[in-house]
Amino acid sequence: MCGIAGLIHRGKSSNVGKELQDMLQALKHRGPDSTGYALYADNDGQNFIMRFKVGENVGEGSTSVNEDESVYDARKKLVDKKLSDLGAVVVKEDRLTPYSFRYEIKYDKDLMDFSKNIESIESVEILSIGKSLELIKDLGDATAVSERYGLDKVKGTHAIGHARMATESGVDIKSAHPFWGYPFADVSVVHNGQLTNYWNNRRALENKGMRFMSECDSELIAVFLAEKMRSGATLEEGMKESLIGLDGVFTYFVATKDSLGMAKDTMAAKPLVLYESDDLVAMGSEEIAIRSILPQEITTYDPFDGEVKVWQI
Repeated sequence: MCGIAGLIHRGKSSNVGKELQDMLQALKHRGPDSTGYALYADNDGQNFIMRFKVGENVGEGSTSVNEDESVYDARKKLVDKKLSDLGAVVVKEDRLTPYSFRYEIKYDKDLMDFSKNIESIESVEILSIGKSLELIKDLGDATAVSERYGLDKVKGTHAIGHARMATESGVDIKSAHPFWGYPFADVSVVHNGQLTNYWNNRRALENKGMRFMSECDSELIAVFLAEKMRSGATLEEGMKESLIGLDGVFTYFVATKDSLGMAKDTMAAKPLVLYESDDLVAMGSEEIAIRSILPQEITTYDPFDGEVKVWQI
Protein backbone atom coordinates (compact mmCIF):
# COMPACT_ATOMS: atom_id res chain seq x y z
CA MET A 1 0.00 0.00 0.00
CA CYS A 2 1.96 3.05 1.30
CA GLY A 3 1.65 6.59 0.01
CA ILE A 4 4.28 8.88 -1.47
CA ALA A 5 4.17 12.59 -2.20
CA GLY A 6 6.54 15.19 -3.62
CA LEU A 7 6.62 18.78 -4.77
CA ILE A 8 9.09 21.24 -6.23
CA HIS A 9 8.78 25.01 -6.52
CA ARG A 10 10.72 26.24 -9.53
CA GLY A 11 12.30 29.62 -8.92
CA LYS A 12 11.13 30.35 -5.37
CA SER A 13 10.88 29.01 -1.83
CA SER A 14 7.70 28.08 -0.02
CA ASN A 15 6.57 26.53 3.24
CA VAL A 16 7.40 23.03 2.03
CA GLY A 17 7.23 21.58 5.54
CA LYS A 18 3.55 22.44 5.94
CA GLU A 19 2.74 21.61 2.31
CA LEU A 20 4.26 18.14 2.56
CA GLN A 21 2.59 17.58 5.92
CA ASP A 22 -0.81 18.28 4.35
CA MET A 23 -0.07 16.01 1.39
CA LEU A 24 1.07 13.11 3.56
CA GLN A 25 -1.77 13.53 6.04
CA ALA A 26 -4.17 13.21 3.12
CA LEU A 27 -2.52 9.83 2.39
CA LYS A 28 -2.66 8.60 6.00
CA HIS A 29 -5.10 5.83 5.04
CA ARG A 30 -2.37 4.33 2.83
CA GLY A 31 0.22 4.09 5.60
CA PRO A 32 -0.41 4.74 9.30
CA ASP A 33 2.74 3.11 10.72
CA SER A 34 5.39 5.76 10.10
CA THR A 35 5.93 8.99 8.20
CA GLY A 36 9.07 10.41 6.67
CA TYR A 37 10.02 13.81 5.30
CA ALA A 38 12.93 14.86 3.10
CA LEU A 39 12.80 18.66 3.09
CA TYR A 40 15.20 20.77 1.04
CA ALA A 41 15.36 23.81 3.25
CA ASP A 42 16.70 27.34 2.91
CA ASN A 43 19.87 26.69 4.89
CA ASP A 44 22.96 28.85 4.33
CA GLY A 45 24.86 26.01 2.61
CA GLN A 46 28.03 26.64 4.59
CA ASN A 47 28.01 23.50 6.75
CA PHE A 48 26.82 19.92 6.48
CA ILE A 49 23.64 19.01 8.32
CA MET A 50 23.80 15.52 9.77
CA ARG A 51 20.60 13.93 11.01
CA PHE A 52 21.21 10.78 13.01
CA LYS A 53 19.66 8.52 15.60
CA VAL A 54 21.14 6.55 18.46
CA GLY A 55 18.18 4.25 19.08
CA GLU A 56 14.67 3.39 17.98
CA ASN A 57 11.14 4.55 18.61
CA VAL A 58 9.55 1.16 18.18
CA GLY A 59 5.94 0.28 17.49
CA GLU A 60 3.62 -2.63 18.05
CA GLY A 61 4.81 -5.71 16.25
CA SER A 62 8.49 -4.75 16.40
CA THR A 63 11.06 -7.11 17.87
CA SER A 64 13.01 -4.14 19.25
CA VAL A 65 12.54 -2.60 22.69
CA ASN A 66 12.69 1.00 23.82
CA GLU A 67 15.95 1.70 25.62
CA ASP A 68 16.77 3.83 28.63
CA GLU A 69 17.78 7.42 27.83
CA SER A 70 21.16 6.89 29.50
CA VAL A 71 21.97 4.40 26.72
CA TYR A 72 21.22 7.12 24.15
CA ASP A 73 23.43 9.56 26.07
CA ALA A 74 26.32 7.12 26.07
CA ARG A 75 26.04 6.58 22.30
CA LYS A 76 25.86 10.32 21.69
CA LYS A 77 29.13 10.75 23.59
CA LEU A 78 30.72 8.11 21.38
CA VAL A 79 29.50 9.97 18.29
CA ASP A 80 30.97 13.21 19.62
CA LYS A 81 34.30 11.50 20.27
CA LYS A 82 34.33 9.94 16.80
CA LEU A 83 33.57 13.31 15.18
CA SER A 84 36.47 14.89 17.02
CA ASP A 85 38.80 12.07 15.98
CA LEU A 86 37.75 12.55 12.34
CA GLY A 87 38.48 16.27 12.47
CA ALA A 88 34.84 17.31 12.11
CA VAL A 89 33.84 20.49 13.92
CA VAL A 90 30.33 20.59 15.42
CA VAL A 91 29.00 24.11 14.90
CA LYS A 92 25.56 23.47 16.38
CA GLU A 93 23.72 20.54 17.87
CA ASP A 94 20.04 19.94 18.63
CA ARG A 95 18.50 17.01 20.44
CA LEU A 96 15.08 16.54 18.87
CA THR A 97 13.93 13.44 20.75
CA PRO A 98 15.77 11.23 23.25
CA TYR A 99 17.10 9.18 20.31
CA SER A 100 17.31 11.71 17.45
CA PHE A 101 19.80 14.53 16.77
CA ARG A 102 20.55 17.27 14.27
CA TYR A 103 24.17 18.46 14.02
CA GLU A 104 25.67 21.18 11.85
CA ILE A 105 29.26 20.23 11.13
CA LYS A 106 32.27 21.46 9.23
CA TYR A 107 33.94 18.61 7.34
CA ASP A 108 35.82 18.52 4.03
CA LYS A 109 36.92 14.91 3.58
CA ASP A 110 35.36 11.73 2.16
CA LEU A 111 31.75 11.23 3.26
CA MET A 112 31.79 7.46 2.82
CA ASP A 113 34.72 7.05 5.18
CA PHE A 114 33.11 9.54 7.56
CA SER A 115 29.79 7.68 7.57
CA LYS A 116 31.38 4.27 8.07
CA ASN A 117 33.24 5.58 11.11
CA ILE A 118 30.17 7.12 12.71
CA GLU A 119 27.99 4.08 12.02
CA SER A 120 30.61 1.72 13.46
CA ILE A 121 29.08 2.70 16.81
CA GLU A 122 26.41 0.21 17.84
CA SER A 123 22.82 1.28 17.01
CA VAL A 124 23.91 4.60 15.51
CA GLU A 125 22.50 5.39 12.06
CA ILE A 126 23.03 8.49 9.96
CA LEU A 127 19.65 9.37 8.47
CA SER A 128 21.12 11.94 6.09
CA ILE A 129 23.95 14.33 5.37
CA GLY A 130 23.51 17.41 3.23
CA LYS A 131 23.74 21.16 3.01
CA SER A 132 20.03 21.63 2.34
CA LEU A 133 18.49 18.21 3.09
CA GLU A 134 16.59 17.79 6.36
CA LEU A 135 15.57 14.12 6.54
CA ILE A 136 13.21 13.20 9.37
CA LYS A 137 11.31 9.96 9.88
CA ASP A 138 9.54 8.47 12.85
CA LEU A 139 6.50 6.49 13.93
CA GLY A 140 3.10 8.12 13.62
CA ASP A 141 1.11 9.98 11.01
CA ALA A 142 2.27 13.12 9.18
CA THR A 143 0.85 15.57 11.73
CA ALA A 144 2.28 13.70 14.72
CA VAL A 145 5.78 13.54 13.22
CA SER A 146 5.63 17.16 12.05
CA GLU A 147 4.65 18.35 15.53
CA ARG A 148 7.33 16.19 17.18
CA TYR A 149 10.07 17.75 15.04
CA GLY A 150 8.64 21.21 14.31
CA LEU A 151 8.47 20.73 10.54
CA ASP A 152 5.46 22.87 9.66
CA LYS A 153 7.58 26.04 9.60
CA VAL A 154 10.38 24.72 7.35
CA LYS A 155 10.77 26.80 4.20
CA GLY A 156 12.50 25.54 1.09
CA THR A 157 12.20 24.69 -2.59
CA HIS A 158 11.24 21.01 -2.73
CA ALA A 159 10.42 17.94 -0.68
CA ILE A 160 9.45 14.28 -0.85
CA GLY A 161 7.74 12.15 1.77
CA HIS A 162 6.25 8.79 2.62
CA ALA A 163 3.36 7.37 4.64
CA ARG A 164 4.25 3.75 5.38
CA MET A 165 2.26 0.62 5.89
CA ALA A 166 4.78 -1.94 7.13
CA THR A 167 4.55 -5.09 5.00
CA GLU A 168 8.11 -6.23 4.29
CA SER A 169 9.84 -5.29 7.58
CA GLY A 170 9.29 -4.02 11.12
CA VAL A 171 7.52 -0.96 12.48
CA ASP A 172 10.60 1.07 13.36
CA ILE A 173 12.56 4.10 12.21
CA LYS A 174 15.27 2.20 10.34
CA SER A 175 12.66 0.66 8.02
CA ALA A 176 10.82 3.94 7.45
CA HIS A 177 11.30 6.11 4.36
CA PRO A 178 12.89 8.28 3.02
CA PHE A 179 16.24 6.60 2.57
CA TRP A 180 19.42 8.61 2.20
CA GLY A 181 21.42 8.02 -1.00
CA TYR A 182 24.57 7.10 0.95
CA PRO A 183 27.26 8.42 0.63
CA PHE A 184 26.02 11.41 -1.40
CA ALA A 185 25.05 14.67 0.25
CA ASP A 186 21.48 15.84 -0.31
CA VAL A 187 20.13 12.68 -2.01
CA SER A 188 16.93 11.00 -0.77
CA VAL A 189 14.44 8.38 -2.04
CA VAL A 190 10.85 7.32 -1.27
CA HIS A 191 9.13 4.31 -2.82
CA ASN A 192 5.77 2.61 -3.17
CA GLY A 193 5.83 -0.99 -4.36
CA GLN A 194 7.60 -4.31 -3.95
CA LEU A 195 10.98 -5.37 -5.30
CA THR A 196 11.31 -9.07 -6.08
CA ASN A 197 15.07 -9.22 -6.66
CA TYR A 198 16.04 -7.43 -3.46
CA TRP A 199 18.43 -10.02 -2.02
CA ASN A 200 20.36 -10.70 -5.22
CA ASN A 201 20.85 -6.98 -5.78
CA ARG A 202 21.70 -6.36 -2.14
CA ARG A 203 24.43 -9.00 -2.08
CA ALA A 204 25.94 -7.65 -5.30
CA LEU A 205 25.94 -4.07 -4.00
CA GLU A 206 27.37 -5.06 -0.62
CA ASN A 207 30.21 -6.79 -2.47
CA LYS A 208 30.92 -3.40 -4.07
CA GLY A 209 31.20 -1.77 -0.63
CA MET A 210 27.72 -0.28 -0.41
CA ARG A 211 25.88 -0.16 2.92
CA PHE A 212 22.39 -1.25 3.97
CA MET A 213 20.88 -0.25 7.33
CA SER A 214 17.59 -2.16 7.14
CA GLU A 215 15.93 -5.13 5.49
CA CYS A 216 13.34 -2.93 3.81
CA ASP A 217 13.29 -3.62 0.07
CA SER A 218 12.81 0.10 -0.65
CA GLU A 219 16.29 0.93 0.65
CA LEU A 220 17.65 -0.96 -2.35
CA ILE A 221 16.58 1.88 -4.68
CA ALA A 222 18.64 4.47 -2.81
CA VAL A 223 21.68 2.19 -2.72
CA PHE A 224 21.24 1.18 -6.38
CA LEU A 225 21.16 4.82 -7.52
CA ALA A 226 24.09 5.75 -5.29
CA GLU A 227 26.25 2.97 -6.74
CA LYS A 228 25.39 4.05 -10.30
CA MET A 229 26.34 7.65 -9.49
CA ARG A 230 29.56 6.48 -7.86
CA SER A 231 30.36 4.82 -11.19
CA GLY A 232 29.84 8.08 -13.07
CA ALA A 233 26.18 7.97 -14.10
CA THR A 234 24.00 11.04 -13.82
CA LEU A 235 20.94 10.82 -11.61
CA GLU A 236 18.64 10.47 -14.62
CA GLU A 237 20.86 7.78 -16.17
CA GLY A 238 20.83 5.85 -12.90
CA MET A 239 17.06 6.11 -12.71
CA LYS A 240 16.68 4.75 -16.24
CA GLU A 241 19.02 1.87 -15.40
CA SER A 242 16.87 1.09 -12.35
CA LEU A 243 13.96 0.23 -14.65
CA ILE A 244 16.10 -2.60 -16.01
CA GLY A 245 18.01 -3.61 -12.87
CA LEU A 246 15.11 -3.68 -10.41
CA ASP A 247 12.34 -6.28 -10.70
CA GLY A 248 8.86 -5.84 -9.29
CA VAL A 249 6.20 -3.14 -9.27
CA PHE A 250 7.28 0.28 -8.10
CA THR A 251 6.92 4.01 -8.30
CA TYR A 252 9.60 6.08 -6.60
CA PHE A 253 10.70 9.68 -6.15
CA VAL A 254 14.27 10.83 -5.75
CA ALA A 255 15.47 14.30 -4.78
CA THR A 256 18.82 16.08 -4.83
CA LYS A 257 19.85 19.57 -3.73
CA ASP A 258 18.40 21.12 -6.90
CA SER A 259 16.12 18.53 -8.53
CA LEU A 260 13.19 16.17 -8.12
CA GLY A 261 12.65 13.01 -10.13
CA MET A 262 10.13 10.21 -10.52
CA ALA A 263 10.31 6.74 -12.04
CA LYS A 264 7.57 4.25 -12.75
CA ASP A 265 8.19 0.60 -13.61
CA THR A 266 7.21 -0.87 -16.96
CA MET A 267 4.08 -2.54 -15.59
CA ALA A 268 2.80 0.74 -14.08
CA ALA A 269 0.94 -1.16 -11.36
CA LYS A 270 1.55 1.40 -8.62
CA PRO A 271 -0.51 4.58 -8.83
CA LEU A 272 0.85 8.07 -9.40
CA VAL A 273 -0.94 11.32 -10.16
CA LEU A 274 1.01 14.38 -11.31
CA TYR A 275 0.31 18.11 -11.59
CA GLU A 276 2.70 20.40 -13.44
CA SER A 277 2.75 24.16 -14.03
CA ASP A 278 5.48 26.67 -14.82
CA ASP A 279 6.03 27.30 -11.10
CA LEU A 280 5.12 24.08 -9.33
CA VAL A 281 5.22 20.32 -9.76
CA ALA A 282 3.25 18.24 -7.26
CA MET A 283 2.67 14.49 -7.31
CA GLY A 284 1.35 11.75 -5.11
CA SER A 285 -0.08 8.26 -4.93
CA GLU A 286 -3.57 9.77 -5.06
CA GLU A 287 -4.97 13.06 -6.34
CA ILE A 288 -6.22 13.87 -2.84
CA ALA A 289 -2.60 14.63 -1.86
CA ILE A 290 -2.29 17.28 -4.57
CA ARG A 291 -5.75 18.68 -3.77
CA SER A 292 -4.68 19.22 -0.17
CA ILE A 293 -2.39 22.07 -1.32
CA LEU A 294 -4.16 23.00 -4.59
CA PRO A 295 -7.89 23.00 -3.88
CA GLN A 296 -8.70 25.03 -7.00
CA GLU A 297 -9.61 23.49 -10.35
CA ILE A 298 -6.48 21.87 -11.81
CA THR A 299 -5.57 19.33 -14.46
CA THR A 300 -3.63 16.24 -13.42
CA TYR A 301 -2.40 13.20 -15.33
CA ASP A 302 -0.93 9.74 -14.80
CA PRO A 303 2.64 9.20 -16.04
CA PHE A 304 3.20 6.40 -18.55
CA ASP A 305 4.64 2.99 -17.75
CA GLY A 306 8.44 2.97 -17.74
CA GLU A 307 8.57 6.77 -17.51
CA VAL A 308 11.38 8.76 -15.88
CA LYS A 309 11.09 12.51 -15.35
CA VAL A 310 13.39 15.01 -13.63
CA TRP A 311 12.60 18.64 -12.77
CA GLN A 312 15.04 21.36 -11.68
CA ILE A 313 14.27 24.12 -9.17
